[in-house]
Amino acid sequence: MKKILIFGGTGQVGTHLVRKLTRNNYRVVVVTRNIHEKGHKIKIMGNAGYIDLVESNIFDEKKIRSLFKDTEICINLVGILFESKKGNNFSNIHTIFPSLLSNLCKEYKINHFIHLSALGLDGATDSNYAQSKLEGEKRILNNFPLATILRPSIVYSSSDNFSCNFMTLLNRLPMFPLYYAGKTKFMPIHCSDLTDVIYHVISKKIHSNVIECVGPEIMTFEEILKTLLKLIEKKRILIPFPLVLANLTASFFQLFPNPLITKDQIRLLKHDNVSSGKYKTNSDIGVPATKTFYDEVKKYCYMWKEGGQFSTDKYKDKN
Repeated sequence: MKKILIFGGTGQVGTHLVRKLTRNNYRVVVVTRNIHEKGHKIKIMGNAGYIDLVESNIFDEKKIRSLFKDTEICINLVGILFESKKGNNFSNIHTIFPSLLSNLCKEYKINHFIHLSALGLDGATDSNYAQSKLEGEKRILNNFPLATILRPSIVYSSSDNFSCNFMTLLNRLPMFPLYYAGKTKFMPIHCSDLTDVIYHVISKKIHSNVIECVGPEIMTFEEILKTLLKLIEKKRILIPFPLVLANLTASFFQLFPNPLITKDQIRLLKHDNVSSGKYKTNSDIGVPATKTFYDEVKKYCYMWKEGGQFSTDKYKDKN
């Protein structure tokens, strides 16, 4: 039974991936910072003996090093959207940690290292998030040239921090800001489509430096918001925000532990989040995404509608 070591396995992508791998007879070792807080949901993703949970600080090199023995594949899904205290900054998480893993992959002669990065980074020279990701990719390929770097567009599912957060905000706020007039383009990819790509890379032993992972449609930020409003049956005013006002509000929001938006994220929003044409995409390697944004979000949007699960027509009084 092949052994796969996964960092970030308790997040949105990780939980979907662990389920898929164990169903296909892969044994996984999932590293988590808090086994009591997040470990319980991972344990039910596969049959007994297929999942090992290890609690560790990701920078505890001595403990991490011991996990690489008898490992064939290492997958890094660790990432953050904003910086916080206790070492959770972009440089540590996106640059130093992936560099550490790639060095260990080289030292222990791991068959494959798969790293989850992000789309839309190349032109974002003014974004600390983007630059930390790019530097991490560079170090990975220098240390372990056979690594595969996956760059997904926005990843969404019923457990995401994207569609769910926006539906919550749209449900509560009478108006919503449109940054850069809402023209920024995205190619949202459903989490299960992304895990299909990762599984394909593993099972087919694909070693390709960079693969861009995108959904089947291009949507602007405004179109995404309007789609979510339609799904939760709300009418809201979408207001284009001047850049000065956007940065001012972001300066306030980023003071909170879980900010709605930061100044760095606003800088990142200037750049489209679509395939660049410079690298292979998931379609090029034979795994085109099939799930559309509207159809998939429709399956869980009832949680933000009046009446919740009883909001559909079939529950309405026919008399």
